[in-house]
Amino acid sequence: MASTAPTSTSKLIFAPAGPQPSSARADQYTKGTLSRTQLAPSPFTQFHTWFTHAQASAVHQPETVCLSTASLPAGAVSSRYVYLKELDGRGFVVYSNWDTSRKAADVRSNPQAALAFWWHELERQVRVEGAVERLSEEESQRYYDLRARGSRVGAWASEQSKVLPEAEGGREVLEKRVREVERRFEGQERIPVPEFWGGMRVVPRVVEFWQGRESRLHDRFRYTLVEGEGEGEGEGKGKGEQTWKIERLSP
Repeated sequence: MASTAPTSTSKLIFAPAGPQPSSARADQYTKGTLSRTQLAPSPFTQFHTWFTHAQASAVHQPETVCLSTASLPAGAVSSRYVYLKELDGRGFVVYSNWDTSRKAADVRSNPQAALAFWWHELERQVRVEGAVERLSEEESQRYYDLRARGSRVGAWASEQSKVLPEAEGGREVLEKRVREVERRFEGQERIPVPEFWGGMRVVPRVVEFWQGRESRLHDRFRYTLVEGEGEGEGEGKGKGEQTWKIERLSP
């Protein structure tokens, strides 16, 4: 009789939810509901409403957002947390290094991105998917000037995501670059934005608003961009000629 190799049953993490270590039941979401009548015609307006509510409700750093990108042709996906710095009539803007970082390499081969906001205090999520575009140097400089001096120096000094070999000094290599940049701009209050650093706008074609509900029967509404004019049930006109189709999704 053939024998079967034993299967390991050791789990480092299993159903990590509930107030007690022995509980495998996830927390229930009961803080709100979301209906079609509560939604603005434009996802930009709706996001602004939810974001200002998050600020007023003392949500911790509601601008924190998970930015996901993918490289081609491999299709490998990478994610990281960044800060939303701007919302305008075209999309959602984040700032970063666009030369050496992993996300920079991803968007060079595949200029698409996804954003995911999670506001625990309100039991809400917002998801955004769309094409990306770089902001102009002038636009990036306006935001760059608002940053603390140390952050502006750091943007010049850090070759983001490149290895700092311990054999060559590790962090000391980075700190040496910082000192060099500080000397370069000594006595100069206005530091020019590096050409490799700046804003990237995610121009959405899909935006989803998610409100947690009890028993995992969440309220989900998806805005999908429809080119040109359009009227009818489930559709809303945004800025300019944009029309957004609004649909409730199954949880």
